[in-house]
Amino acid sequence: MSSTSSADPKIIDLINDKKGNGNLTSLEYFPPRTEAGVKNLHSRMERMKQNLNPLFTDMTWGAGGSTAELSLQLAIHAQKTGHVSNMHLTCTNMTKNGDPVAGVHDALQQAYDAGIRNIVALRGDPPAGENEWTAVEGGFSCALDLVKYIRSNYGTSFGVAVAGYPEGHPNAITELKDGEEVDLTDSEKTRCSEFDGKMYVCKDEDFKKEMDYLKEKVDAGADIIITQMFFDVEVFKTFVNECRKWGIDCPIIPGLMCINAYAGFKKMAKFCKTRVPKDLEAKMDSLKDDPDAIKAFGVEFGAEVCQKLIDFGVPVLHFYTLNLEKVVYGITDALGITSGLVDSSNESDAKSMVAVGSAWARVGDTVKSIYGQGTVKEIRKGGEAVIEMTSWELAGGQRPTAFLQKAHYAKM
Repeated sequence: MSSTSSADPKIIDLINDKKGNGNLTSLEYFPPRTEAGVKNLHSRMERMKQNLNPLFTDMTWGAGGSTAELSLQLAIHAQKTGHVSNMHLTCTNMTKNGDPVAGVHDALQQAYDAGIRNIVALRGDPPAGENEWTAVEGGFSCALDLVKYIRSNYGTSFGVAVAGYPEGHPNAITELKDGEEVDLTDSEKTRCSEFDGKMYVCKDEDFKKEMDYLKEKVDAGADIIITQMFFDVEVFKTFVNECRKWGIDCPIIPGLMCINAYAGFKKMAKFCKTRVPKDLEAKMDSLKDDPDAIKAFGVEFGAEVCQKLIDFGVPVLHFYTLNLEKVVYGITDALGITSGLVDSSNESDAKSMVAVGSAWARVGDTVKSIYGQGTVKEIRKGGEAVIEMTSWELAGGQRPTAFLQKAHYAKM
């Protein structure tokens, strides 16, 4: 095991060294879909590094390993341009030459050789065309396996972060049946979310399993926890307190989804089943037709959340930037971490900041085809989609159903 580049420090060491010395920020980016997007992202990463001096910089790994090569390239680019690079790595779709772990090993070795010393170990989402995650025989079945593999093969050479889910992993969140909400416990009520008139919650017995699993990941060698997004600070605080009760004593970093647009806010909240406080939902609904007002409110709300987290004593504010800068700068300006950045922000390249995974359609998405527009009702193995065609209407209000392969429909 050899490294050919000057190595980054480990994030856990940076946190421990700087504890009590001010409020720290970190930034997360995703691989853009186009070459122009990548070029623009390079420029944005450099600007934000100069302006914010983030403690570390995350690069995500696309669903189903879809961006493996580009994620690695961007993580290495970050390292070589002065960021402390924190590379996400999933164990989905990483079979190489018939070996179910070779892709993971090669990615780790390339990262190590480039001087990267921080990994976010994740199971990952299903690949395109799949609704459920399926382990490859002889490969990894979960993030815990990946943490163990890193520690077994690289010792303490890497700092390892894992995901924490204050409201439960989306797979552990269930839809409540009619009337079931009256029987929720007090703790379940704090995690309960509502979308399209339906209520969802990670029930207490499932939340206990989530916490037991998180403890296993930390005991296996994870140094820090970065959380799933949340909009209710009390949910995060409760999660941290629960972690401490479980004997999970490592730093817990809040993952902060910047509110940049109404549609993105609604989509991500629903996808993750994230609890949205009623006053936040009402405010967003009132501004939905005014993009500039949404961004301004994103700054206001984000600064309020961050100040509460700072008061609570979080070690780092971790911003999911969505490859944009204005709302992040607005928040750091409002907190007094920076001054005047929001006025000089430049998002003229925003349209190029589209994720590779954004081209994939999932159940509920609107798609287009040569037959017109429709709504995805089911995605079958191999990527065939069952689509209810909304652009046609038959007698009695019926709508025809199309069965199309991936190449014959596109997400709108």
